[in-house]
Formats: sequence, C-alpha cells, structure tokens
Amino acid sequence: MSTVTPHTTPTQTHTWSPAARAAATFLVLVYLAAVILPPLAGPPPASELANAVIQPFRPLIGLLSLGHGYRFFAPDPGPGHSIRWSMQMPDGSTRVGCIPDTSNDRPRLLYHRRFMISEKIASFVPFVDAPEAVRIEAKPRWQPLVKGVAGQLLARHRGQQVTLQLVEHYLPTPEEVIRGQNGEDLITPLGTYAFPEERLP
Repeated sequence: MSTVTPHTTPTQTHTWSPAARAAATFLVLVYLAAVILPPLAGPPPASELANAVIQPFRPLIGLLSLGHGYRFFAPDPGPGHSIRWSMQMPDGSTRVGCIPDTSNDRPRLLYHRRFMISEKIASFVPFVDAPEAVRIEAKPRWQPLVKGVAGQLLARHRGQQVTLQLVEHYLPTPEEVIRGQNGEDLITPLGTYAFPEERLP
C-alpha cells in the first residue's frame, strides 16, 4: 500500500531591496525631523540652527499640521502676547478690545484658539527696536495675518477703521513676584486698517 505525501508549497518571504530600505529609512527620518523641529524652532527663545534647518520642512509641516505649539506648555514658555485694538465707529465713538479677551472669549477653548492667533503673529513680528532692514524683511510675513484679523474685527463690529498693537506682556522673575514688582509691557504697532470704500458695511 502506497502513501500519498501531501504537496506543500515552499514559504515565500519578501525581502526589501537595499534601495527600498534606503527610501523607507529616508522617509522615516524626514517625518521624524518634521515632528521634532517645530517645537525647537518655535517663538523665542529658540535655536537659530533649528530655525535655519526647519525651512525646507515647512511645506511638509503645514501639510501634515505638525506645527503645534508645544512651547506654550513647556517649563519655560516665555512671555505671552496679545493684540490690543482700537476701532473708530461710524457714529464717531471709539471701541477698544484685545485678542484674546479673558472676559468675553467663552468657552475656554475659544480663548485658547485666539491666544494662538496672537502668539502666531508674535512669532513673525520683530521687536520695535529691531534694525529697519529686519522689520522691512519681516513685514510681508506678518502683515497678511494682521490684515485678516483687522478685517474680521471690522466686519464683526461694523467699524470704520481699526488700529492694532502687539503687546508682549512682561514676565516677572520669581524675586519680582515676591516683592510685588512688575515691569512694562513691550508694545509694537501693527498699523491702522480699513475696508475699501466699496466694502464698507
């Protein structure tokens, strides 16, 4: 009596070619860099090296929404920023406010999101005493964002024109807090904006 041996197919194993392994490694390293660089190149104090290295990665960071503000919650977050505004109304009165607004931005998530707006703008605006060449070079980066904020304010409050200032709030040292002392906030003008005549509400 003969026995039948079952037919078995040899197990096939897939191995990556050296070129495929190199490409996958490269992609993983690029993604890792895109995750690590944004916190290192965030608002001052930040590494100048990280700010230089991050430039080629910015399109990828924006596409994947990796530019998170981890520095806001770090042990040394740095000074906070807000945007003060003063608006001329059609009746001649003046309305003032700030972004974010602790009194009116509810729920708290809305306050946090508006806080991110002021911090984003602050990351592009040089100090008021920066060299003129630095301020001129930076203006095309921050002014479109500020114009967007001004347009939203004018549309919401139906104002004629609005003047904005960036406020860097003084961060006292522990010793100053104990003594009850505080310094002056740093004010940087952001300009005055109005809708064109044909767009006036």
